[in-house]
Amino acid sequence: MIGLTGGIATGKSTVSDYLAQEYFWPVFDADIYSRAAVLPGTAGAAAIIDRYGSEVLLTDGTLNRAKLGEIIFTYANERQWLESIIHPYVRQCFAQDLAKITDTAVAVIPLLFEANLQKMVSEVWVVTCSPQQQLDRLQNRNRLTLQQAQARIKSQMPLAAKVRLADVVLDNSGTTADLIAQIIAKA
Repeated sequence: MIGLTGGIATGKSTVSDYLAQEYFWPVFDADIYSRAAVLPGTAGAAAIIDRYGSEVLLTDGTLNRAKLGEIIFTYANERQWLESIIHPYVRQCFAQDLAKITDTAVAVIPLLFEANLQKMVSEVWVVTCSPQQQLDRLQNRNRLTLQQAQARIKSQMPLAAKVRLADVVLDNSGTTADLIAQIIAKA
């Protein structure tokens, strides 16, 4: 079981997509589980609405992720509260899905170390890139201001610390072809 992690906007999806398409390895994604934990009608959504009110909802009843992001990336205690709602659900989903796996699979867990989930995997792969690339990618992808992007990056464990704890490091500072060559060498 490969635990695929790294910082926000470092290329985890590129790696997991390649592994799924080329090696047919099942991919389980913490972000998908996290979104499911707060769908309308769930206990997670109800707790969020109780805490922040309907201003964190869009007109269709789903969460306004931009508004919620402003709160949790501004106030660390609010991010910790939200994680205390979401992380148990994510752990449960991983435990159920990974129990069914008998061969190689990939668990994409951006907060693998932060949520202390590394015991669920047998090998940790960290995707990294230069700090400036990470910042640029995040700003471009999510249309964030410099301050918003920096707050999101700061909310995670530093990439250098994740790299030190990795079994495999994939450097996504170059081209996609460079990254794929590293994946092939490690897979």
